[in-house]
Amino acid sequence: MFNITPMVRNILIINVVVFILQDKLFNSADFALYYFGSEYFRPVQLFTHMFMHGSWGHLFSNMFSLFIFGPMLERYWGAQRFLTFYLITGLGASLLYLGVRAYELNQLKEDTVQYIESPSPVAFNNYMDEHVGTGAGREIAIAFQREPDNPEYIEGTKEVVSNMFTRIYNSPLVGASGAIFAILMAFGLLFPNLELFLLFLPIPIKAKYFVLLYGAYELYAGFNRVPGDNVAHFAHLGGMLFAYILVRMWQRSDYQDY
Repeated sequence: MFNITPMVRNILIINVVVFILQDKLFNSADFALYYFGSEYFRPVQLFTHMFMHGSWGHLFSNMFSLFIFGPMLERYWGAQRFLTFYLITGLGASLLYLGVRAYELNQLKEDTVQYIESPSPVAFNNYMDEHVGTGAGREIAIAFQREPDNPEYIEGTKEVVSNMFTRIYNSPLVGASGAIFAILMAFGLLFPNLELFLLFLPIPIKAKYFVLLYGAYELYAGFNRVPGDNVAHFAHLGGMLFAYILVRMWQRSDYQDY
């Protein structure tokens, strides 16, 4: 399981090289994935963001999972089908993420417009806690609470809320996590009873249960997302969903061909 295969090796190399060079040879922001409505969105980002990462830790966690689980899938499918699976599920994960993002940003826009029309200390606190994080903007919130009729604080908080909306609206997505979670799902579907030995568990766990627990956690975290959580849980779930569909389609097709 630990003997690296050609396509997995190539994907690893591309990701590492892109990460090292992404801020030296080109503007990485141009290739991260922005929301459809953002002025920075480009269709090519649906693929390019999969080969970019935000930190060494982010890169390592994704590439380590690829290194552990990818080779068995490549041996099972072959290099060409493995690459096809990687790209399709990564794209599918991105599309589901953007769909959920549309709902979230629509709610954010409504809350932003509502605050600008009716600013108040309580409304400002609620906006920041819900969309930015508990305690965010606390200094100006305290001052505004002391002087709720002060026009300087009213206009200042409007500007803060407007800037937060723009920042959140234009925040990009990077990383191969959607495709990596798809690999985990495929691994669990194709090798369900293979026992895995994980660093954080004292006992072995079958692949199917590992995938089930991981998926359940991502579903919970996605629907109970706390402000400030920068993990794209629905991209992970999108990768798993499209992996399930693709694996079942291929299994049915291969059976019919046989």
